[in-house]
Amino acid sequence: MNIAVIGSGGREHALYWKLSQSPHADDIYVLPGNGGIEKSVDIDVHDFEGIEKFCREKNIELVVVGPENPLAAGITDYFNGKGIKIFGPDKAGATLEGSKVFAKEFMQKYGVATAGYHTISSPEHAQEVVSRYNGCCVLKYDGLAAGKGVYVCNSIEEARNAVADIYSVYGDNASFIIEELLVGDEISIIGITDGSSIKLLSPSQDHKQLLDNDEGPNTGGMGAFTPVPFADEKLLATIDEKIVSPTLQGIQAEKFSFIGVVYFGIMITSDGPKLLEYNVRFGDPETEVLLPALKSDLLQLFLSCFDNTLSLQKLQFNTNYFVDVVLTAGGYPNKYSRGDKISGTGLVTDGTLVFHAGTSLQDGSVVTNGGRVLNIVSAGATLDEAIRKVYDECVKVEFKDCFFRKDIGRRVQHIK
Repeated sequence: MNIAVIGSGGREHALYWKLSQSPHADDIYVLPGNGGIEKSVDIDVHDFEGIEKFCREKNIELVVVGPENPLAAGITDYFNGKGIKIFGPDKAGATLEGSKVFAKEFMQKYGVATAGYHTISSPEHAQEVVSRYNGCCVLKYDGLAAGKGVYVCNSIEEARNAVADIYSVYGDNASFIIEELLVGDEISIIGITDGSSIKLLSPSQDHKQLLDNDEGPNTGGMGAFTPVPFADEKLLATIDEKIVSPTLQGIQAEKFSFIGVVYFGIMITSDGPKLLEYNVRFGDPETEVLLPALKSDLLQLFLSCFDNTLSLQKLQFNTNYFVDVVLTAGGYPNKYSRGDKISGTGLVTDGTLVFHAGTSLQDGSVVTNGGRVLNIVSAGATLDEAIRKVYDECVKVEFKDCFFRKDIGRRVQHIK
């Protein structure tokens, strides 16, 4: 089977790597790909006609969509009925990620455990809600923002600055929500679904803030690890009861055409797990640890979603811990340089995985071409061993102003 993966980041490199291991996979192309993926094809993710033309030329039977933007733009709706399977929800289903307002209304409608919230109607309303929460709140821009439209505030001053920033960045008519600030440990639960059943991958934990100790601005993700030590069977059963199952019931009730991924961003509070957000695709950088942790054939799982056999699949996982550290360009998530030569990737120890994200080829050399440049992934029998290994590998890779957090995997204490 020939496959096209849509996207250009570390997530797509990991998907390419994992799908390539399936005995059912033949040629796999990544559109547009990056400097580390051999079969990259320079086609824009929003050029649906160009993607279809390429798929016809290469006899592509399955399209796997990585990023959220083409899903929100309706790539699945475009391909439906064209004789090419596409793994990703339709435009209506993608609204679970594309609109924070819609997602919160969906959670409320179907009884999904989540934080209290207010949909903001004006700057005056925003200031009123900020005062009601005494500044301890979270502001979320309504639309897609590449993981950067979220402001976690702990004071009136921070919250008012966040309100001003949202209007400054997204315009005077910006739509956003303000919700209560939940305290606890955050985990990511990612499931593959055919719309009627769902299979969950190993729990993971992302690190969003730029700096150690969860300080600095939000980013697209600075690293991740799996499994999460405190995510025991009891907790996972509660998450299924209060979050996963009602979500699946809502997807069915809304009649979404939903073959793809549901990502549950969850806070484990003293009152139990509560849903922070949905994504409708694999998380990044979570994918870079989840797929190495998965022993099962990923392509087989995807295909089972199209023939109603997903519920019969039994997922198998590796027993190791996996840790991913993201190497970023200096200045990220703000202004950063591109075109800087990358060296040292060939020096990493056998067994260490290097997933390219913001890279490209220039005169035969791999150079930086984005804020998040590389993902370095190591495994260990314990979390400490995996952490030690990955940081031993990170220092072997060099490019101008290379930066990475030094504490990935260390934030694992579950609230009691």
